[in-house]
Amino acid sequence: MISLSDYLILSAIIFCIGLAGIFINRANIIILLMCIELILLAVNTNFIAFSYFLGDEAGQIFVFFILTVAAAEVSIGLAILTLLFRNSGSISVDVISNLKR
Repeated sequence: MISLSDYLILSAIIFCIGLAGIFINRANIIILLMCIELILLAVNTNFIAFSYFLGDEAGQIFVFFILTVAAAEVSIGLAILTLLFRNSGSISVDVISNLKR
C-alpha cells in the first residue's frame, strides 16, 4: 500500500521541479505559467493525500476550488499572451518589460 510519505515525497519533487523551472527559465512566459501550474499541482496532491489519510473530505473539496481558480488563471493568462503576441510579435519576458511606462 502507498503510504502518506510517498505522496509527500512525490509532491515535494513536483514542487521543486516547478520552482526550479521558474528560476531557471525566465525567458518564456508559457513555461513560467506551466511551472506555476506544477506548483499548484503539488499543493493539490498534498491536500488530497492528507484528506484521504485523515478521512476528511474538506481537503478534496478545497482542491476543486483551487482547480477552478487555476483554470481561470490559465485562460486569462493565455488571453493576455495572445494579445501581447499580436501587438509585439513575441511573448518573451524582455518584450513585456519594455511595455512599462
